[in-house]
Amino acid sequence: MAKKKGRSSYRHLGKTAAMKAAQTRSRRNAQLVCQHLENVSGDVIADYPAIIRAYVRRRVGIYALYRKERLYYVGLAKNLRARLNHHLRDRHRGLWDRFSVYLTIDDRHLKELESLILRTIRPPGNRQKGKFARSQDLRRSLARDIKNFHHDELHRLIGKRTTPVDGSHPEDRESRFPLSRYISGALRLRAVFHGKKFRARVWRNGAIRFNGKFYPTPSAAAHRATRGSPMNGWTFWQCERAPGQWVTLDELRK
Repeated sequence: MAKKKGRSSYRHLGKTAAMKAAQTRSRRNAQLVCQHLENVSGDVIADYPAIIRAYVRRRVGIYALYRKERLYYVGLAKNLRARLNHHLRDRHRGLWDRFSVYLTIDDRHLKELESLILRTIRPPGNRQKGKFARSQDLRRSLARDIKNFHHDELHRLIGKRTTPVDGSHPEDRESRFPLSRYISGALRLRAVFHGKKFRARVWRNGAIRFNGKFYPTPSAAAHRATRGSPMNGWTFWQCERAPGQWVTLDELRK
């Protein structure tokens, strides 16, 4: 009986692993656009309303309007048929002659997709530029990193002790806080150990603040969080490299 139970357990583990692998493949192969209709005359909407209604009624997606084969306007809609009909009568009337529609599975990330198109292509018929709800603008970080780069280069070339933006010198930062080599600004950290969640923060100089105290290395902060358990802090802590994107600190070294 024990052997049968063991085999059953192994089979269960095998099925669990297979299910996880299938879920991973599904996430990797997840599609955004499920159907599309490109470069169609605008007359189709008025001449064959029943057919167009069957295709796009109550469907969500992105649509594009063209004027003499040049992109004129881009928009999104949760009811594409109603939106296209509206554009035959609103301020865009007579300014476009063909259209394309891209139907999506649902409306997740649809607004961001529209904003991405508007910010990169800038169609003349769109008044809005497009906004990202949570995306971090890296211009300020770029300016700070360029300044620090010039400080470091000046010291390397002529040996002059210059003060970077964060107030410390390159050699001092790297020797005391090794994480400083892989970051360009403050970061949020998180970790889970035995079901308990931990939060910490990396300062610009690479020091880690956890529970009101500073630690020079990720492992030192992890050692304190786990109350003395030996831990590789580079794999223990996850950092928010970009809004909503969490990776281990070890990923920063690759």
